Amino acid sequence: MASLTLRNLSLTVLLAEFWPEHCLEGGDDYCGTGCQEGPCNPPPSTNNVSVADIVTQEFFNGIIDQADASCEGKNFYSRARFLEALNSFSQFGRVGSEEDSKREIAAFFAHVTHETGRLLWTWTDSAIMELQLRPAGEDIGFDGLNSPETVASDPVVSFKTALWYWVNFVQPVIGQGFGATIRAINGALECDGANQATVNARVEYYTEYCNQLGVTPGDNLTC
Repeated sequence: MASLTLRNLSLTVLLAEFWPEHCLEGGDDYCGTGCQEGPCNPPPSTNNVSVADIVTQEFFNGIIDQADASCEGKNFYSRARFLEALNSFSQFGRVGSEEDSKREIAAFFAHVTHETGRLLWTWTDSAIMELQLRPAGEDIGFDGLNSPETVASDPVVSFKTALWYWVNFVQPVIGQGFGATIRAINGALECDGANQATVNARVEYYTEYCNQLGVTPGDNLTC
């Protein structure tokens, strides 16, 4: 299977390069968490946390203000566009306790920060695998197969694509610790000693954001 080709990293890097082999065998596995038709079970119940109250303008600016004014991501991503995309994913950051919500938000933005260089870059390559963006597009409402460049030109779709992958394939394992989220996103290339420096960079962002949000990072931070 051809690998994903990117000129610039972006939120779409959160999409895995391929579905786990067991997902293609049919039955419950085909419909399970991390598979192309899953998860098929009802989503978990949500709490009353307001994600917008946690992802404040100050918090968001603390990430994106690291960018020079000339960087393309500076004018592409914004808190308002993130919150607009969030309207389609009511379970994001709203599962478990308030502390759980803050940890999930810190984890999401830690990975986004790492993949986009603090929201400096946008996605610019149309060589996206059909297996990744087609199902995302079907759920979100854009033609991921024939017009994958929409993710590069529409910041709301860009955030929606990342959130779509997150709630389907990362959120189900977040209770196992931040290390499990790394494995869900890029485990084959980073975990089990494959690239410890990259794992450490993700953990550093995560602990930084947990501190900002006033929550402990929890256990099992690495993979």
